[in-house]
Amino acid sequence: MTENVVHLFKDPQDGPETPAPVAVAAVGAPDAETLSVPLWARSAQVIRAMATRETTTTACRAVARHGLYVVGGTRIMARRTWESRTPARYERMIRAAEAAGNYEAATEWEERGQRFRDARHRRRMDLLTAPLDAAKGVAAAAGMGAGMLLLIGIALAVANENFADVATPVMAVFQLIQWLVFIISVTWGPAVTIGPWAALIGLWAVGKHQQAAPAWAMPANHRDTDGEPVTPSAVVLALRNLGVSPLRNAIKDMGDAGASMLGPIRIAGCGVEVDVTLPSGVSTDEVQKRRRKLAENLGRHEHEVFITIPVAARTVRLWVADSGALDEPIGPSPLVTDESMTANYKTGRAPWGQDLRGDAAALSVYQRHLLITGLSNQGKTAALRALALWLALDRTVEFRIADLKGAGDWAMFLGLATVLIQGPTDDHVIQATEMLEDGVREMERRLQAPPGSVFPPLVLLVDEAQVAFMCPLQDETKRPYGGSKATSRYFMAARKIHNQGRAVNVTLWQGTQDPTDQNLPKLVREGAHTRASLALGTESQARMALGDKAVDGGAAPNLLRPGLDKGTLVVASDGIEIPAGQASVTVRTHYVSDEDATAIAERARALRDGVITLQVIERGEERDPLADILAALGDASRVPTTDVLKRLASLNEDAYGTWTNGDLKRVLDGTGAEPYKSEGRMVVGRDRLARALANQDDAGSASAS
Repeated sequence: MTENVVHLFKDPQDGPETPAPVAVAAVGAPDAETLSVPLWARSAQVIRAMATRETTTTACRAVARHGLYVVGGTRIMARRTWESRTPARYERMIRAAEAAGNYEAATEWEERGQRFRDARHRRRMDLLTAPLDAAKGVAAAAGMGAGMLLLIGIALAVANENFADVATPVMAVFQLIQWLVFIISVTWGPAVTIGPWAALIGLWAVGKHQQAAPAWAMPANHRDTDGEPVTPSAVVLALRNLGVSPLRNAIKDMGDAGASMLGPIRIAGCGVEVDVTLPSGVSTDEVQKRRRKLAENLGRHEHEVFITIPVAARTVRLWVADSGALDEPIGPSPLVTDESMTANYKTGRAPWGQDLRGDAAALSVYQRHLLITGLSNQGKTAALRALALWLALDRTVEFRIADLKGAGDWAMFLGLATVLIQGPTDDHVIQATEMLEDGVREMERRLQAPPGSVFPPLVLLVDEAQVAFMCPLQDETKRPYGGSKATSRYFMAARKIHNQGRAVNVTLWQGTQDPTDQNLPKLVREGAHTRASLALGTESQARMALGDKAVDGGAAPNLLRPGLDKGTLVVASDGIEIPAGQASVTVRTHYVSDEDATAIAERARALRDGVITLQVIERGEERDPLADILAALGDASRVPTTDVLKRLASLNEDAYGTWTNGDLKRVLDGTGAEPYKSEGRMVVGRDRLARALANQDDAGSASAS
């Protein structure tokens, strides 16, 4: 196949071919039907193709744009000149203030306008006497100049002993005037020629700076409104087109000064923030309900605009992100970058992430129950684990953890938590329930202690708590483990800790998915002091997660984008700094990977003295008391017998829950690892017990052989 060129400006009947200015390439030879098309039709096709070509439209758009820059610049300069010479600006601001119902501002602008008129009148009256004053000034200046030149000439004549030097300064002035006239005569012609062009370039520059051209004439990257800067006029235009009739009419009555509704536009993190005082008759709720339309009017996506209610009445606060800024990750956690960081349960705050303004978002967990919820795979466990990793750096805090997912997300707490349950089965739910009930007993023991007693913090943490609430099993007394009734063991344990635990530093942290009344009962979720939510599906779920007050105040985790806003939380808590007048704050949490979490856990273990993690073993398993006691001792060289009994009970309530010091002594008698007194307390030595177990193993091997 060959490529031929058909010259459309040449009819086949016209004899020898001559080069044509335009050619269209075609594959294969032209057929008879193509050659039979009249010349004018083919010419029209070529002209249409050329006119609609991208290069042609781009060139035409560029010519129109730069011409309109001059027109727009002229209009802008004319308006500036007019407003500088007349009180038009003050009258416009008066109308705007009256339309907004701000009569104090209207009065102030009226006073300013009157002062402007008075000053303008004085300037005009001064013009009447200006010629006479100018003449007097010129005469005085000429006399003083002549006298000065004469004195200089006399000084030169005396110094040079030449009387003719008296006229030298005067002649120098005359020569200067002659040169000035010559320079002006030479440059006048070019200046007259260049002057209009310079003025035209100046007008073009003003128009270009103000983008004074219609959208169709702008380049493609400017015609796309996505990401355009947030200016007062852009905000007012977005509000005017929001579809609220009273708001639109009020802005229309304000003329082009609708920006009087706006406070200053402040840079706030990766966006800007502005307070909008709404005109009378427009409620804040009407603006809140139109968040998506407002965002689109501002050239943003819905998740890039947040509307909250500040303290001032009839005011909404808009935070508008830079286009695409919320899709960029934030920096690493200080837990990762600062290896010297420690924690303080009472006075410290966990470095959780950043708010939308880019400021550090730190959370206090002191005597606060915690609930984090959201859809699956949105970063719930990572957000919850980051808080626990920080708090683990306080060696006084005890953790008891139940991970009802069992995917190893909490494995690094082995050696940090005194109890670690990992698994999704009903047996693991039973163990988690018993862990909470043990926490209730510890809470009740503390509550009965003498007044003034100080207790170390105890954090009971249940991840994937919805598994516990949905568990269908019942115990031997027919009491269900799951559910939300008064007979539910897990539910009642959580409620008891919520009711009284914080007073004695026993707190409950829970993470749960996709909240409903079935998998997260109302009384449990409302018992949490700190409530945080990742992306959710519906507003009703947002109300379950955060409460009505937070949602009515602008919290909208249901508007977060699943998958794209991973790790972004809406938090309602008095433990985090929330701007005045708001009920919640949006936090973009730092992500701590499994590797970094393991490293942080190692640092936390180094601060502690041989914490032993009791991993609950399935019931009914035949147990070796000596091995269990050795496991309870952990890495410590010796442990008081009372602590050994507590750890054994945590290890297996059925086997060791009723043990006393006598039972412990009975098991250890004759093994060489009997309890002995150290520093006034009865203790069990690890080395002695390890030798006893080794001797037991050797004896067993010998008997077998």
